[in-house]
Amino acid sequence: MRSKKEIAEKYIDFLQMGEVDQLIDLFSEDSVIDSPIYGHLDASVFFNRLKDDTSDSILKIHGIYERNDAREIALYFEYLWKLKNGKSVKFDVIDIMKFDDKNKITYLKIIYDTAKARAILKKI
Repeated sequence: MRSKKEIAEKYIDFLQMGEVDQLIDLFSEDSVIDSPIYGHLDASVFFNRLKDDTSDSILKIHGIYERNDAREIALYFEYLWKLKNGKSVKFDVIDIMKFDDKNKITYLKIIYDTAKARAILKKI
């Protein structure tokens, strides 16, 4: 079984490459993603909507934070989001992941300032 940190690193890799099927595989079947732009969705719906809006993503990890006794991990990274409308926005993100006993992600809370992202997303 992969560690939570390994899963977090794969999540970043798959997100940057736009590998929707591999991303979804990291999540439990009943997972919930809480996104400030897209709302509360299951992983399949969320990542497919994100892919529909995205032409490219460039991510840079600043840090991965976990406690040994917790089923949670936090990722801090920079996200350069290039949209299909030709616009792009760069922002810092904190993703908080909760895991089940099989190290599948059950809950993902995405935190970032959405002011610029909302403005350019409306132009798609």
